[in-house]
Formats: sequence, C-alpha cells, structure tokens
Amino acid sequence: MLLGYQTNTWGGVIGHPAGVTSVKDLYYLAGGSTEQAAHDISEAGYKGIELFDGNLMQYEDKLQEFQDLLFENDLKLIGVYTGGNFIYKDILEDEFSKIEKVAKLASQLGAEHLVIGGGAVRSGGIRESDYEALARGLDQAASIAQKYNLIPSYHPHLGTICETPEQLDKIMGLTSINLCPDTAHIEAGGGDPVEVIRQYKDRIKYVHFKDYSSGSFLPLGAGHQNFSEMVSLLRDMNYNGWITIELDSYEDPKAGAVISKRYLAETLNLM
Repeated sequence: MLLGYQTNTWGGVIGHPAGVTSVKDLYYLAGGSTEQAAHDISEAGYKGIELFDGNLMQYEDKLQEFQDLLFENDLKLIGVYTGGNFIYKDILEDEFSKIEKVAKLASQLGAEHLVIGGGAVRSGGIRESDYEALARGLDQAASIAQKYNLIPSYHPHLGTICETPEQLDKIMGLTSINLCPDTAHIEAGGGDPVEVIRQYKDRIKYVHFKDYSSGSFLPLGAGHQNFSEMVSLLRDMNYNGWITIELDSYEDPKAGAVISKRYLAETLNLM
C-alpha cells in the first residue's frame, strides 16, 4: 500500500469566493501554501499528495512549476478532490464544465484519482428525488473522469445527503461509481468504517484515513478508529493502492502529518 497526504491541513478547508456568484468557479480550496504543504509532507515521509480542485487550478498556467514542485519533493500527484451540488438541474452544465476542466488538468499532471463529493441539502429538507439526481450526477462525473483516464470515486461527507449508513447504501445502490471511504466522516455520520470497507470492498479503489473522537477529526492514533482491522481487510482484498491521510485542520500541519506517519509505521507496519 502507498501512503499519501491531503494538502488541505495547510490553511484549512474553505472555498473559492467566486463560487458565491459563479457556479463554474465553485472550487474547494485550502487557504495555505501548496508549496509548503508539499515540502512538509515529503519530509514527513509520504510519497504522494492529494489537492483540492481550487488549489490545483492555481497551477493551470504554471504546469512546469507544479511538476518541478513534485519532482523536488519526490512526490506523486495522487488525485484531486472536486464535487458539486448535483441536485439542481439549472446549474448542472456549469458544474460538469468545472469538473471536466479539473479532470483534464489533473490528468495532464499525472494524477490517478478524481475524488468527487456532493449532494446538497435543500433549505426545505431532502427530497427523495435528490438521491436519484445525485446518482445521475455521479455517474456523469465518473464518465468525465474516465475520459481523462482518472479513477472516479465518491466521497461521502457530513453536510450532504449522504451522511448516514442508510443514505450511503441508498446512493451506492443507485450509482455505479467507486467508493472512497473517508473513515472519520463515516463514523461521524453514524457508520462503522470497518463494515463499510467490508461491504463495498469490490468498489474501493482509493481510501482516506483520518481518526475521530468526541466530534473531532484527529491525527491517526489520537482517536479510537480501528485502523488495524481496516488495514487487515484491505490486505485481504489484495489492495495495493493509495491510502491518503486527511486532516481538515490542525494547529501544526506538519506535526499532524508526522504523528500519523509514525502511527502508520509503528502500529500498522505501513512504511
């Protein structure tokens, strides 16, 4: 198994302000320095990085600069995280235009994965038809990813219509997209990440690890998630892909990465 790290800890999870008035510019964004993140992640011993789509698009006209950044830090671009509302018919064209732009650039820069979040919650509550709309959107987003030779996966997330185990099962039954289990989001939504990995083992091509306890996302080993059992299941599946550690915020991002890497090496025997 290969070990990577998300750059969003450097600056935290925000969004591109242009997205308030322009759906085609509605990117995820981490507010910190991608260059510093890459340097720190490499020094912590990881071999790859995942970026938010908005941070990747900052290099749209600076491809060589980004490739040099990866080379200098001996890193690979694992994947890019993007997404959409997917339930509002009138904005779908702009959402898919954005996703295609991201997928094309990610492919040019050697990424393997396109991670897709989404499924907006309406102010008036969830409609049953929203699940079908999300599933159609995910299938279309998956087709865009595959067009650029990227592996598409859906990432369930708090704050969407796919928080709980029942909601996840509903979505997975309506779409053919792969699943990227985020272990902490699954637990925070009331699920068991071990059981989710077991249930959807045939649809898992990429994995996000982060620890969780008392409502907080934490470095690996600082919470109570059963990573030993998860890794055992992944080994039984002959999974040899990337495990990306994600920590939405931490006072000292590099220290958080180091803590998780030490846990991976010393407790899980993942180097």
